Amino acid sequence: GSILEETNKNKQVVLVLYEAINTRDGQTVHQILAPDLEWWFHGPPAHQFMMRLLTGASSDQTFLFDVDPLSVTTFGSTVIVEGCDHKRSISWVHAWTVSTDGIITQVREYFNTSLTVTRLVNSSQTPPSNYNSSSSSSSPSPSSGSSSTAEITPVHCFSVWESSFSNRVGKSVPGLVLAI
Repeated sequence: GSILEETNKNKQVVLVLYEAINTRDGQTVHQILAPDLEWWFHGPPAHQFMMRLLTGASSDQTFLFDVDPLSVTTFGSTVIVEGCDHKRSISWVHAWTVSTDGIITQVREYFNTSLTVTRLVNSSQTPPSNYNSSSSSSSPSPSSGSSSTAEITPVHCFSVWESSFSNRVGKSVPGLVLAI
């Protein structure tokens, strides 16, 4: 119940941000974004539209960038938003990170790139109920305070989301993987 509530809250924070951007409500934008927002951008420098909007770098009041989300998907604190600007023939994906206090702390922005989100899973993890078992002396419990050399365990990635709008821009685009 609380995970679903947090997921819905994070999605709502990001949707409020898009509404504030579209209405040019700078006060709401500043309330939602962390002052030290971590920003990642992948795409041609000329397509840094979100940065221009959020920083005010575009002095042209008629500058418009279509930030109406076509899909919104959440994974805990990560909110993935996908859209397409048909006038400019570009597709975009924003991956926002929302903190527990409802402030956006990070954005990863992708243009004309197919994005696949994966979750990393340690294939040899033991279930939480077996983790504190005292039957194995070689595996200290987290509360024991002792340390040992960690073994390298295989990690598997499985896809949890993949962009679907990049094919609408009418051109082939490179693919990237974002691990959460």
